[in-house]
Amino acid sequence: MGQIKRYKDLLVWQKSMNLVTLVYEKSRSFPKEDAYGLTSQIRRCAVSIPSNIAEGYGRRTSGDYVRFLRMASGSLYELQTQMEIAKNLCYLPESEFQKMEVNSIELEKMLSSMISKLLNAANKC
Repeated sequence: MGQIKRYKDLLVWQKSMNLVTLVYEKSRSFPKEDAYGLTSQIRRCAVSIPSNIAEGYGRRTSGDYVRFLRMASGSLYELQTQMEIAKNLCYLPESEFQKMEVNSIELEKMLSSMISKLLNAANKC
């Protein structure tokens, strides 16, 4: 396997972009009066995940990359919490919540693995 040359080649970035799309699709049905509340917040968190992955990749140092991957993880945890809130408010049906939850957990594991690998590689030097 060759070295990844662009952040768009990262599977974790691709999957996070898929999650953003899913969040936008599902949040369209949220109540209009919530447009500046949970709807806006859940979308901002979702967008923050691939954005931080891309920005960290572009920094070209492992320390900065890890820092941005951790920010992406933080945004993901925030998104997971907001998805629970949306489900509890009946904005998001259980089946849709489960689909998003499965995707977010997969992404969580991928980010955690990347962070660990980068930290382990940095500690070997």
